[in-house]
Amino acid sequence: MTQKAPSDNSPTDDMESQVAEYLTDHPDFFIRRPEVLSEIEIPHESGTAVSLIERQVEALRKQLKEARNQLGEVTEVARHNHSLQERMHHLTLELIDAATFDEVLNALEDELHDDFKADAMELRLFSSSRVDEHLEEALSEQAETFQQFFSENMPICGPLGPEQLHYIFGAESDRIASTALIPLKSEGVLGLLAIGSVDPKRFAPHHGTEFLTRLGEIISRTLQAVSLPGI
Repeated sequence: MTQKAPSDNSPTDDMESQVAEYLTDHPDFFIRRPEVLSEIEIPHESGTAVSLIERQVEALRKQLKEARNQLGEVTEVARHNHSLQERMHHLTLELIDAATFDEVLNALEDELHDDFKADAMELRLFSSSRVDEHLEEALSEQAETFQQFFSENMPICGPLGPEQLHYIFGAESDRIASTALIPLKSEGVLGLLAIGSVDPKRFAPHHGTEFLTRLGEIISRTLQAVSLPGI
């Protein structure tokens, strides 16, 4: 009986043979799958000089890589925004169901800690006639920061001074590294919502505040609809 001689071909050789055979049998492969060409190297014989075609291919490959990175970033931002909208919607529903001030406060504490991963949350309400008095007593020369905050009626993000942190977060102030302050203003309501984080980069001055503005509007309207505690 004749024994078949063992093949000297390596698995790589066999694979290359299969690829070559497939491409031979399917000459339109690169027409149907042009994106594959951007991932492979096809040398162009031109001696020691780099051909214009090779330069063009390399430039296109670089542009494709940059476009893919940009698409990945856009996709990640879209995913983050969708998640944020879902959490915002859930918080809004919880606030709609709140019938008293205590229920509003509980809803904010639960949602901001659980869904928005806040390390601290404080709600401060003032009577319109005593805002300056409250701020002067609590913050001395730093009161101007808060007076401007209420005057502009826009959220601010970033680190706060020790006195400001202690006034807002009390015993928790030592661990708060960055804060988002949201003004609360509507008929019969004047105050602020402070969200604190132990991460110094969580709330930075350059961060957008559109989401925080909407959150402030929703909370202000909700507080307007419930019975507030005596101020």
